[in-house]
Amino acid sequence: MSRTRGSLIDMKLHVVLERDESGMVVAECPAIPGCVSQGRSEEEALENIREAIIACLEVRAEQGLPLTVRTVEVEVAVG
Repeated sequence: MSRTRGSLIDMKLHVVLERDESGMVVAECPAIPGCVSQGRSEEEALENIREAIIACLEVRAEQGLPLTVRTVEVEVAVG
């Protein structure tokens, strides 16, 4: 979902947070292939992934690529 604000577009994107073996929090934006960052805390990882998302979107726009890829939720039964 996005909203236009002047010449800016506000986008809401899902971000996955996972702590790695070294204790760092890894943040990934599944809708933007290769858009990954990290931080020592969740707050730092979220701040860093926001910056990474902006950079990735700028590169994708320059290369004429779609800004994001389609992501969907699926339901599975786990037993």
